[in-house]
Amino acid sequence: MLFIRSLLLNIAVYGIIAVGCILNSVLGLFSRKFIIWFWNHSFIPAVVLSLRYIGGIKIEIRGVQYINQTCGIYAGKHESAVETYVLSNYLKRATFVMKKELTYIPIFGWAQALYGMIPINRSAGAAAMKDMLRHAQKMAEAQRPIVIFPEGTRRRPGQPPAYKPGVALLYQHLNLPVTPIASNTGFFWARNSFLRYPGKIIFEFLPPIEPGLGKQAFMAKLQDSIEQKCRELNEETLKNYPHLQKMLYTE
Repeated sequence: MLFIRSLLLNIAVYGIIAVGCILNSVLGLFSRKFIIWFWNHSFIPAVVLSLRYIGGIKIEIRGVQYINQTCGIYAGKHESAVETYVLSNYLKRATFVMKKELTYIPIFGWAQALYGMIPINRSAGAAAMKDMLRHAQKMAEAQRPIVIFPEGTRRRPGQPPAYKPGVALLYQHLNLPVTPIASNTGFFWARNSFLRYPGKIIFEFLPPIEPGLGKQAFMAKLQDSIEQKCRELNEETLKNYPHLQKMLYTE
């Protein structure tokens, strides 16, 4: 039953994303503003509905009082692809910092570029940081929320943190508050796994870190905020779904 349900959910979600990317690659040539609206009010809600009614995966958003739709930086835990799908449903017009290589994928990459994602070439060192900051500045001026995953790649629940300095660069140069986001998506939509487990995914927005801190103080506060809340969410998840203990990093 789990296999069949996972199969149907994967077909639905990736099918929705594929159709959305095809349409946005075409429509984006005429109006980028329209595809942002179209994507966030049609395809992303369809993904969320598929998670709920096909996969049995409910979404709970906590800390909604910390969501600002017009500006700000959001730094979240990245445990699965779900973050990039679901957060757009609650942060309308959000742009994501993403690997530049993804923009080279035919259709998918074109759609991301037209949507206004912020590409970063992680192998380019300091030049990559400058390029990311230039793109982020444009998005901030357009009053679009900016989402970044500070660890740069997906991590298993409970895996030791590996935060990178890119988020501090945005924090210091854009002079915007950074809102931490904790989540538990890795228990239900694991990296490199076909199976999708039913249950409750939680995204918790935490109090924003206002501008003005030094780099080290900011990074420490950001990491402590996210990791502490993720530990709490992990404990809550395993209490409710003890069979998912196998998804927790233990090495």
